[in-house]
Amino acid sequence: MVDADTELRIPREALARLEAEATAAYARDEEACGYLTCPADDAQLADAPVILANLANRYHALDPEAYPRTGRTYVLIDPLKFAKAVTSGASDGRPVRVLWHSHLDCGAYFSETDAAAATMGGDGPSYDLYYLVTSVRAGAVDDHKLFAWDAATRAFVAAKLAILP
Repeated sequence: MVDADTELRIPREALARLEAEATAAYARDEEACGYLTCPADDAQLADAPVILANLANRYHALDPEAYPRTGRTYVLIDPLKFAKAVTSGASDGRPVRVLWHSHLDCGAYFSETDAAAATMGGDGPSYDLYYLVTSVRAGAVDDHKLFAWDAATRAFVAAKLAILP
């Protein structure tokens, strides 16, 4: 179970992979996204990143009225592909532990849009996950913040993150 007071550990090399994708996505003028899995026997070690496509620009180009936001300020992942990753990860011994995305030129925070996507309009998150936000400013990563759902306050709160050498 995800707990904001229990430290999540991410190895530096896994975080470096996310940072490389975040800066590459910045050059494409879009937020990056993906997830991290953990070993079945260590739920607090998110050590394997998987990069996903941000579909926001594609959907915006196809139907700008229905999808008014571009990838610069919005992440849109394939929900079926992600649901399959969660299901298969749990059965394959590499559960999805963290959903990750970047923010461009605005800091690492958990926005109202992020919260709405995580809860899919419900009373709590759709998945029991941590949420990692990476800030990219002027093409360089400058911050990472981790968030978790707090059932007592019914809100996403800052969570403890350790970056392993």
